[in-house]
Amino acid sequence: MKKLFLLISILSLSQIKAQIDPVKYPTFTNIEDALNSKKTVYSMSFREKGLFNLPPQIVKLDSLFFLNIMANKLEKMDQELFALKELEILNVNENSIKYIPDEVSNLKKLTTFSMNLNSLTSINPNIAKLQKLKVVHFDANNLNTFPEALMEIAALEEINLQGNQISFIADKLDQIKNLKFLNLSDNQINDLGNLSFPKNLKYLELQQNAINKLPENLFKAQHLEFLNVSGNNISEISPKVKGLKNVVSMNLANNNLKDIPVEIKQLKNLKTLILTGNPIEKSKIENLKTLLPDTQIYF
Repeated sequence: MKKLFLLISILSLSQIKAQIDPVKYPTFTNIEDALNSKKTVYSMSFREKGLFNLPPQIVKLDSLFFLNIMANKLEKMDQELFALKELEILNVNENSIKYIPDEVSNLKKLTTFSMNLNSLTSINPNIAKLQKLKVVHFDANNLNTFPEALMEIAALEEINLQGNQISFIADKLDQIKNLKFLNLSDNQINDLGNLSFPKNLKYLELQQNAINKLPENLFKAQHLEFLNVSGNNISEISPKVKGLKNVVSMNLANNNLKDIPVEIKQLKNLKTLILTGNPIEKSKIENLKTLLPDTQIYF
């Protein structure tokens, strides 16, 4: 599992670095070289340097907008970090940090914040003051509830909370108006109640939980394109599934489904339907193929 999240972290970092022009914004890997540079330093990486603390001199690099300190031995977020007021992208993956200090609110320009594979048990409420945040990664920590502070950041477009111990989500998720991607896979969710989802949501990953029933409000997510609820305990899909007008891919594998409602035929954009690992009779699969002639069905 750790290797899987390591791969995710690396992929995330590569995507972030792709946003940076290496010619215009060269990434320094040595603090002395950065301090001696005759040009303004915008990007810095201390990846896998064996650091227990950030170099204190980093505060002199007050134009940094990208900082990568992943895969070190940090147990806390040093105060020097919060002096970097121009930071937009911060990667703290693969350390041993247990909490986020109040001073995180100083990083007003932060748009991407990644802390996968740490030891967080909660998210500091002050993160709600980072109103420019668009992407957060808190995968593989020790969170047991969905961080409510994130629900106060309407600008968020992507939330990754895979591999935690989350069992509770307050019904304020729809306050995140711009949210398009939500990953809550591999947690301990069993009851979603009638949770409301943001209307702009396109990707929803809920696989590997213990969910018994999908909330009715989910089927109001008309912009949803990809839904993965595989590896749960779902025994029934509501006829209201017809409300997912734009869904392209639906993964219902490894649940307890014995049938799929006929209303699924109204999903004209559905290209992939995965039903492997469900106790569905072959005759019902054949009927589904008739209802969905343009859909690839895996069973």
